[in-house]
Amino acid sequence: MNNIKILDCTLRDGGYCNDWNFGFDNEKKIIQKIKNSDIDLIECGFLTNKKEYDKDHSVFNELEQIKLILPPERSDEKYVVMMNYGEYNVDILPYRNDKNIDGIRIAFHKKNMADALDIAKRIKEKGYLVFIQAMVSLNYTNEEFIDLINLVNEVSPYAFYIVDSFGCMKEKDLLTLYNTVDKYLNKEIIIGFHSHNNMQLAYSNALKLIEIANRDLIIDTSVYGMGRGAGNLNTELFIESLNEKYNKNYKLDEILVIIDEVLNDFYEKKPWGYSLPNYISAFNNVHPNYANFLDEKKTLTIKEMNDIIKMIPEDKKVVYDKICIDNIYKEYMSSNIIDTTNEKRFIDTLKGKNVVLIAPGKSAYNEFDKIKSKIEKDDIVISVNFEYDLINTNFIFLSNLRRYRELSDKNKNKLIVSSNIKTDNQYLRVKYEDLINNEPYVNDNAGLMAIKLLINKNVKNIYLVGFDGYSHETNENYGKDELEIKMKNEYLDNINNGMNKMLQVYNKKTNIEFLTKRKYLII
Repeated sequence: MNNIKILDCTLRDGGYCNDWNFGFDNEKKIIQKIKNSDIDLIECGFLTNKKEYDKDHSVFNELEQIKLILPPERSDEKYVVMMNYGEYNVDILPYRNDKNIDGIRIAFHKKNMADALDIAKRIKEKGYLVFIQAMVSLNYTNEEFIDLINLVNEVSPYAFYIVDSFGCMKEKDLLTLYNTVDKYLNKEIIIGFHSHNNMQLAYSNALKLIEIANRDLIIDTSVYGMGRGAGNLNTELFIESLNEKYNKNYKLDEILVIIDEVLNDFYEKKPWGYSLPNYISAFNNVHPNYANFLDEKKTLTIKEMNDIIKMIPEDKKVVYDKICIDNIYKEYMSSNIIDTTNEKRFIDTLKGKNVVLIAPGKSAYNEFDKIKSKIEKDDIVISVNFEYDLINTNFIFLSNLRRYRELSDKNKNKLIVSSNIKTDNQYLRVKYEDLINNEPYVNDNAGLMAIKLLINKNVKNIYLVGFDGYSHETNENYGKDELEIKMKNEYLDNINNGMNKMLQVYNKKTNIEFLTKRKYLII
C-alpha cells in the first residue's frame, strides 16, 4: 500500500457550522485529541486579514495566534492552516520555524489560478509546506486542468488537491480527474482529495481513490463530518475503515471524545449533514448557499427549488451571489397571471368590516374561548396558509405551495392565492409582487402579505390571532404538529425582528391589534 495520510479539517471546514466559534479551550482540546489519535495532518483554521482575531474563533490574523492552541509537545504530525486567495498579505508572513505551523493550504477559483500559484511560490520560499487547493475541480475543462497541473509542477508544492467543493463528484468524475493528475503531476507531489457529502459519496469516493491510486495520497476528513451544508467525509468513519482494511493504527476513541464532549453541542444548535437542498445544489453543480437560501424561505417544494436553481446563470454558479438568487427567486414567484374575476365582490365583502386574520400559532388554539368571544357577527375571518377548523372562515389566504398541497379540496373555492401558486381552483388570485416588502427574512411572509392585501383594499381594522412570534423551543411554534417546520434559531430570531419592524410600519397605515398573546411581536 502507498502512503496514505489523513488531514483533519474540523477547525477550518467545521467552522462554517458555528462561525468558527469553537471556544479557545475547545480548539486546544480538539487539536490535542486529533494529535492523540495519530492523524497525520491537523488543520487549525483560516489565516486571513479580513476578520478580526478573537481567541475563541479558529480564524487568525497572524501565526503567533495559532501557536497559542498548538500542543507543547510534537510527534510526527504536521499542523497547517488555510488561506483563501486574496485574503492575506503574504508579505507579512514570517519564515517558517519548528514551533508554529508547518504548512499553508491556498484555496482559489479558476479565474485566480495564475496569481494564486504565484502566491504559493512565495509561501514555499518562506519554508512552508504548500498545499494547492483548486476549488471546484470539476469546473475545469480537461485542457484547463492540464494547464493548471503544469503550472503546479513549476511551483512543486507538497500536495496538489482534487477538490469536490459542491459534493457533486461521482466515481467516474473522480477517476477521470485522478488519472489526469497522475499522468501530468510530478511524482514527488502528493495528491490530495477534499470532498463534501452532498450526495453521500465522500466515503465511497475516498475508498475508491485509495484502491486505485499508485502514489501517495492525502485524504481530508472532519470529525463528525462537521462542515458546511452536508458536511465532509467523517474522520471517525474513515479512520476506522483504514484501520480495518489497511492495517492502520489510528486511535478512534480520541476522536469519539471530541464528538461527545465538544461537537454534539454544536450539532444540537445548528445541525449539518445530508439534506435534499444540499443534494439539489450538488446535482446542479452550484454553490450550496443557493440551496440553503431557498430552503430557508420555507415556501417552496423541492421541485420548485430545483427549477429555480436551474435558472442560475453559468457564470454565477461557482461563487455565491445572494442578490442574484434573490432576484431569480422573486422573478420565479412573480411569473404567474392573476385572476380578478371576484375582485369587486371581494372588495364589497370587506367594505366597512373588521377583519380577523388567523395565523397558525399555538394561541389560535390555546385561546379559542377568548377568540370566539371577541369575534363579532359581521367580522370577516381569514386564515393564513392553513385551514382553521375551530371557526368557519370566510377565506384562506395562501402564498405557499407547500401549504397549498396540505389543504382539503372542500376549502379551495374560498382561496385567495398569491400569483406564485399554480392552481386554477381559487376565489381570487392576487399579484405576488404587489404584496411583498423590502425587509430581509420576511419580505414574502404570508401573514405580512395578507395584511398588505387588506391595507390595499382599505380595511380599517385588522385583528391578529395566532401571530405569536417564533420560539426556540421544539414544537412551540404551531398549533398543530403537522404544521411544524424546522428552522434554525438564528433564522427564527431574524423573522421575529423583521415581523416586528413591518407590523409597526403597517400599523401606521391601518389599525392593527392582537387578540391573542404573542411572545416577541410588539406594536
